[in-house]
Amino acid sequence: MIADAASLYRSPNPLAAHYTRFRVAQRLLLTGHSHQAWPDRAEIGQRRAWDDAAEHVDGKWERALERAARVRAGFARLLDTSPETISLGTSTHELLIKWLSALPLRERPCLVTTDAEFHSARRQLERLEEAGLQVLRVAARPADSVGERLAAAVSDRVAGVIASTVFYETAEIAGGLEALARACEKYGVSLLLDAYHALNVVPFSLRALALESAFVTGGGYKYCQLGEGNCFLRSPADTELRPAITGWFAEFAPGDRFAGATYDPTSHYRAAEVFDFFLEMGLTPELLREVSQHQVGVLRSAVDRLDAPPELLARLDLPLARAGGFLALRSRRAADLQRELARRAIFADARGDFLRLGPAPYLSDEQLHRAIAGLEEVVKELR
Repeated sequence: MIADAASLYRSPNPLAAHYTRFRVAQRLLLTGHSHQAWPDRAEIGQRRAWDDAAEHVDGKWERALERAARVRAGFARLLDTSPETISLGTSTHELLIKWLSALPLRERPCLVTTDAEFHSARRQLERLEEAGLQVLRVAARPADSVGERLAAAVSDRVAGVIASTVFYETAEIAGGLEALARACEKYGVSLLLDAYHALNVVPFSLRALALESAFVTGGGYKYCQLGEGNCFLRSPADTELRPAITGWFAEFAPGDRFAGATYDPTSHYRAAEVFDFFLEMGLTPELLREVSQHQVGVLRSAVDRLDAPPELLARLDLPLARAGGFLALRSRRAADLQRELARRAIFADARGDFLRLGPAPYLSDEQLHRAIAGLEEVVKELR
């Protein structure tokens, strides 16, 4: 059990002892916004999946479905909702497609979204637009008022709205989502929120945020440390939507309407163990938010002390409280910065004109400072 957030700032970070297979104490992994390391506990799940398959063959499914139920419960805890509202899938794109197939697009041939959605939604909507569907894109920035702009675009011609809760490129938290939810309720429009960059790093209680009427999608590849194949779609309890794209698992119960079909259950074995590990260690969303805000603050302060030309490296003017789980740095040479950091065994990533630095709760402050020292070297070389 972790005593408090501050105990994770020292070197060595005590949490790192539970991540030996990913060698988090020996590597500077600033990819926590994209793919966090798995705790060693995850390997137990991997092995149990193999053992159950080998021992029980087709009889493994009773055990596999028990793990799936634990994964649904884990996501439900993070969203402050009921496990019965959670459908599982291997990717958010799979679940997005099912949700789209349930919308009344013949009668309401319009979707509303932002101009800063992740590629799973962005590319799919561009393709649907090519096929004749109308897609209205609202400016994502300024992010703190994006919900109001989306709400203003809602009408009785709109079938659905798709919006992020934290934008993947800049870490800006979307504001005004309650107003958006009210507008969707008024016009009978389905609202789908992408909570991938909020889940387990920015507390996201649907009850507290008055967003219980929304569909929510996300997954465990990032801040939940669940690895691939663990995504979900949360449905409002009173939804009457039925997807046209449906798998035979959807026949099991009324709440399973967005379920799929036969899948590789290894991911759920792994995820169930990781969810249990987080509970046992006391790694709640509130504690993880405190750690994340501290770590992003450490990175911000260290970057501000660098003598970097603004055209090469500039930090967004974003209040820390309005930031998600990573630091976005604007640079016309973001890809070059990422590549040169990797040569120094400092792992980050680049998206367009943004270099993204994503800490994780198993890193110490000393590791964060070493990473920025490496960034300073790169800046001096490239300036």
